[in-house]
Amino acid sequence: MATTVQPTPAVGAPLSRLEGREKVTGQARYATEQPIEGVAHVAIVQAPVARGRVVSVDDRAALALPGVLAVVWHANAPRLAEVDDHELALFQGDRVAYLGQMVAAVVAETPEIAHDAAERLDVRIEQESHDARLRADHPNLYAPETVNAGFATDSVIGDVDAGLAQAQSTIDVTYTTPALHNNAMEPHASLAMWDASGLTIYDSNQGAATARRTVAEVFELEPDQVRVISHHVGGGFGSKGTPRPNIILAALAARLVGRPARVAVRRQQMFHLTGYRTPTIQRLRLGADAGGRLTAIVHEAAVQTSQLREFVEQVVTPTRTMYAAPNRRTTHRVVALNVPTPSWMRAPGECPGMYGLESAMDELADAVGIDPIELRVRNEPPADPESGAPWSSRNLVGCLREGARRFGWDARDPQPRSRREGRWLVGLGVAASTYPAYRSPAQASVRREGDGRFLVRIAAADIGTGARTVLAQIAADALGVAVDRVRMEIGDSALPRAGVAGGSMGTASWGTAVVRACERLLETGGEEAHADTTDEVKAQQARARHGFGAQFVEAWVDAVTGEVRVQRMLGVFAVGRIINAKTARSQFIGGMTMGIGMALMEESVMDERFGDFVNHDLADYHVPVCADVRSIDAIWLDERDDDLNPMGSKGIGEIGIVGSAAAVANAVRHATGIRVRDLPIRLDKLIG
Repeated sequence: MATTVQPTPAVGAPLSRLEGREKVTGQARYATEQPIEGVAHVAIVQAPVARGRVVSVDDRAALALPGVLAVVWHANAPRLAEVDDHELALFQGDRVAYLGQMVAAVVAETPEIAHDAAERLDVRIEQESHDARLRADHPNLYAPETVNAGFATDSVIGDVDAGLAQAQSTIDVTYTTPALHNNAMEPHASLAMWDASGLTIYDSNQGAATARRTVAEVFELEPDQVRVISHHVGGGFGSKGTPRPNIILAALAARLVGRPARVAVRRQQMFHLTGYRTPTIQRLRLGADAGGRLTAIVHEAAVQTSQLREFVEQVVTPTRTMYAAPNRRTTHRVVALNVPTPSWMRAPGECPGMYGLESAMDELADAVGIDPIELRVRNEPPADPESGAPWSSRNLVGCLREGARRFGWDARDPQPRSRREGRWLVGLGVAASTYPAYRSPAQASVRREGDGRFLVRIAAADIGTGARTVLAQIAADALGVAVDRVRMEIGDSALPRAGVAGGSMGTASWGTAVVRACERLLETGGEEAHADTTDEVKAQQARARHGFGAQFVEAWVDAVTGEVRVQRMLGVFAVGRIINAKTARSQFIGGMTMGIGMALMEESVMDERFGDFVNHDLADYHVPVCADVRSIDAIWLDERDDDLNPMGSKGIGEIGIVGSAAAVANAVRHATGIRVRDLPIRLDKLIG
């Protein structure tokens, strides 16, 4: 009798991306690369002032150019339905809320003609005084009802004044971070076309179903009259998590000229139109007893939003989770300025907030006189410090201990400036990281295709993370077949509904739906099965679900010039079961690399006189390159958290950046004795 040989489990294997060959050979088509004939091209016209009123647009010179099809502005634009995001209300009024806001657009036969015509428009604007400066004492700071992701604005437990008064050691410090821009490799782009059945848009986004819903609302269509397709996306980092003005402009232009229309946001325009991480001002007050145990934590943040839409980054929420202290207060305050609307950027809230908290913990360790790792271990909470909920799993201490062993932390002399290699001062720094383990409802289907093959369909988004590969691995194990027996269809709103690739919840959400659909197919023995996890997600147990990690940095600082080099970096993570060892390592290292950029070079500089980001291209907005990333590695502890999803996994896309900037800053301080509290750490802050 023949023996059935079970395939080697796919989950956990370092499988290369299934679409890798398509991408490296140029066969993968992105949003505006579709082979569609008769496409018109759209040029965006932006406001040159930060506040005012558009009085008129003289389009005669533009329309006189051969090949110009239309000029649109608020006086002749079709009416759109009002939605919560007023950034999408293109040309629906005469008000200018920030410099760079769309005030007109030109549609033409070629992009060259469109941009030429845009330069010839005479846009008259009555300029008004503006305010583009975030400051801690701004008179218009206010407490929002909630902050991003629905978190409470403030939280208070115990008596922080008493806790600080009884402390043996205290610190009271303020940290600032600048505005940061996502700068995905593929700019935001859309290609729209109308026909008798409705609207089809090829768009670069992090969630086709989410984009479809919003577009349908704006144009007052039924959802099934809109189809959004995004098979391949060249990065997003949060900036493509919600629809941006380009997708509305493409659809509007296509309707105006009666043919497909293409919008590609230029790199310089991305600094105004596609979101960014708000600058932050963070005041932290920590108190500890003689043994280093926290008696009080106070973390207060001020951020900015635009006049068009309120977006409040949840900066202090990780402080509610990280360390035990009987007395705690966290607050958010926001001011609406004449600036573009901030939005999601990789690990919103956790990234800037943990820079503040983990820098403060390092300063407290110095004040108390104990090792920075030991301080964190002594303040490990047995349950969630604010809710009291038990952890689904938490192994931060394991990450700190294993990282210290591998990085050679025991050889570290705690005295700053204690190690020198020629003209280089050498320091070691550490910081902890965390990110919530989320899951959202999703649907999936699986169908037998014959010859032992299966088709799995879900409107998931692969933004370069390897999502379609990971989902194929999950499906293969759920079906008991090899990965090459599974074919994935993703990135299309016509497929079973799925949430965005964001919040580090894509794999957990989509993977659960895929597993349930596969289980149902095997149970019924039918040809096709569907699953919807809405009820399952609603019935989650009341546990605190988070991933944890620790980053270790060896920084070299030139004693003469102040140049900083991250010579070594190690991340150790406890994030449940790893689905794909290769893509997981890539995600961790990618996040840590962005953390290096945040610490040392990334900064969107606001000229408050004009309300404009002055360095709005990659020549002046610097990001890490290969020479900046020397020896960097990421490992993970063996962990499986079955409380979260059937795979036992946690999200990994964002935790790598969390804590990384603080680890660099802490290493620089150890090397030089200089504590830089306002990022980035430039040369001028270390010399003189």
